[in-house]
Amino acid sequence: MKNVLHIITSPRKDLSASRKLGKAVIEKIQEKYSDAVLKERDLTTNPTPLLDESHINTFFTPAENHSTEQQSINKYSEDLISELKEADIIVIDSPMYNFSVPATLRAYLDFTSRAGYTFKYDENGPKGLLNDKKLYIAFTSGNVYSGGPFQVFDSNVPYIKNVFGFYGVSDVSVFRAEGLAIPGIMEDALNKGIESIVID
Repeated sequence: MKNVLHIITSPRKDLSASRKLGKAVIEKIQEKYSDAVLKERDLTTNPTPLLDESHINTFFTPAENHSTEQQSINKYSEDLISELKEADIIVIDSPMYNFSVPATLRAYLDFTSRAGYTFKYDENGPKGLLNDKKLYIAFTSGNVYSGGPFQVFDSNVPYIKNVFGFYGVSDVSVFRAEGLAIPGIMEDALNKGIESIVID
């Protein structure tokens, strides 16, 4: 049995190409693993709050000294991290927003990037704690960023890979529906992205 966590980030609902591509990834996973247990976290219907002073103070205060408010904040963060820890497979829908990830995803990662939970430090430096997991990224964009002159502008896929690599997740596959705003490419971009999906 595989536990699958699907992280949805686009606010566009039915118009979202990333939701469609991510859904196709999930369907392929379910075809391969008929007993897969799916957990969805839609960051637009249940957004993670933007990191503020109360959150940061909570993360740097020992648990035994937490106020009632800090206990609530800490539990919220721990619940998000527990979902990641329980998952064997993580799928992230990640549309390109201004060369980077949607703010919803950035806010989520601010609450899951915690020393002692998703990574730790020892005498050799940082070490990821979320090992033996598979990450699939469903990336969509109006332009083409997988190669060519605009590749250097992509702070989306590299960012996700870097964060999850820091968590210890090194097995990553990326499926791309690119050129969704370019005539001559846009007509087949999503279908080509879906056709590229291979679950290993």
